[in-house]
Amino acid sequence: GQMMKENERKSGLAVLFGSLPMGWPVVIGMAVLAAVVTVCFLLFPVFKGTSFERMGIYPEAWVLPAVVIMANCKKPLESALKVFVFFLISQPLIYLLQVPFNWQGWGIFMYYRYWFMITLLTFPASFIGWYITKRSWLSVLIFAPVLGLLGYIAFECGSTCALLFPKYLIAALFCIAQIVLYCLAFFPKPSQKAVGLLVPAAVIAFLLLRGPGSVNIAATDFLPGDPVLTQDAKVVMEETDDCEVRIESTGEDSMIYIHGTKYGTYDFSIEDGDRTYTYSVRIYYNKDGSSQIEVTER
Repeated sequence: GQMMKENERKSGLAVLFGSLPMGWPVVIGMAVLAAVVTVCFLLFPVFKGTSFERMGIYPEAWVLPAVVIMANCKKPLESALKVFVFFLISQPLIYLLQVPFNWQGWGIFMYYRYWFMITLLTFPASFIGWYITKRSWLSVLIFAPVLGLLGYIAFECGSTCALLFPKYLIAALFCIAQIVLYCLAFFPKPSQKAVGLLVPAAVIAFLLLRGPGSVNIAATDFLPGDPVLTQDAKVVMEETDDCEVRIESTGEDSMIYIHGTKYGTYDFSIEDGDRTYTYSVRIYYNKDGSSQIEVTER
């Protein structure tokens, strides 16, 4: 009985990752369906702040369709083209479908830049990624960064869930499930499975050892009071590795760039000729389970 169940499991994985039809109509259909489902998650209030809303913002949910497409292609170039087209259709379509419902209108496409860069990277990544179908140590090597990324996201979502249960529980479990699924499907030897599982485990162990209070957040923001800075403006703050503040733009749309790696409050000032502006930047974890940046005048 156990042997039969094992064979059924293996045959199921073999179908998903190697026996599905993956012609162009299927790829295009997958892209349109993924976009429509994602837009539903982004627009319907019931999904606000949930693991499902994350699908349209973060990459963890998009790894699976990419792997399915790669594993069902016959050649690396086919894999590269089809994964690239999948993202080339699905991602802009997600923003296009939101235009009538979003207060920014067509301005929402400013957020597409991030996904456009990812889309460009899918071509070389999926060309190389096709070799996971060899189901060898090469598969382990290719999958290692993906498994590491999934481990990182699982930890971040799990940490949020621990503070605000059950927020992001599904996202954390989905990442863990993907890790196990890929190890079972593409790493036939026990030693390969062990190494595959060790990669995300090592990432999670590092994040645990790093301890609380760590973060990695970056943003651009207008300054309180909307001062008009000149090109001579410069940021003055106590030297620290935990927070970086620099001037992003000057003139009527003066903005600053902030990058923080530790929660806390940091004071800085901007000297612009004979004028000095003093501020505090607060990097904190809000009640919704996300890291935030707040700039205030001192």
